[in-house]
Amino acid sequence: EVQLVESGGGLVQAGGSLRLSCVVSGFTYEDHAITWFRQAPGKEREGVSCISSKDGSTYYTDSVKGRFTISKDNAKNTVYLQMNKLEPEDTAVYYCAGLIGDYAGSYFDPRPYDYWGQGTQVTVSS
Repeated sequence: EVQLVESGGGLVQAGGSLRLSCVVSGFTYEDHAITWFRQAPGKEREGVSCISSKDGSTYYTDSVKGRFTISKDNAKNTVYLQMNKLEPEDTAVYYCAGLIGDYAGSYFDPRPYDYWGQGTQVTVSS
């Protein structure tokens, strides 16, 4: 059974940092992507950052470029999202999601994703 479990959310002041973790279990597919999404109240789910297994390529939405860094530790089956210089606009529930196979579309489209975690709340105060 595939499971994705997020942790690391919390309350932080603007300008602060958090590191989110996504522990992936039961995931044995060679071609896959792990993406962090977020959803703020009243807004659509938004792709934030993705790491692809093909060549380790990483992708970021424009609003987090230069502030967030995605990485993975294969030995720990964990994908991280280091978030620096946090802004109140980053407040949301953050989810990690897994996509299996060789995918040619947008990694930030949530519809093709096969597996989702339960989410972790990130709140940035001004």
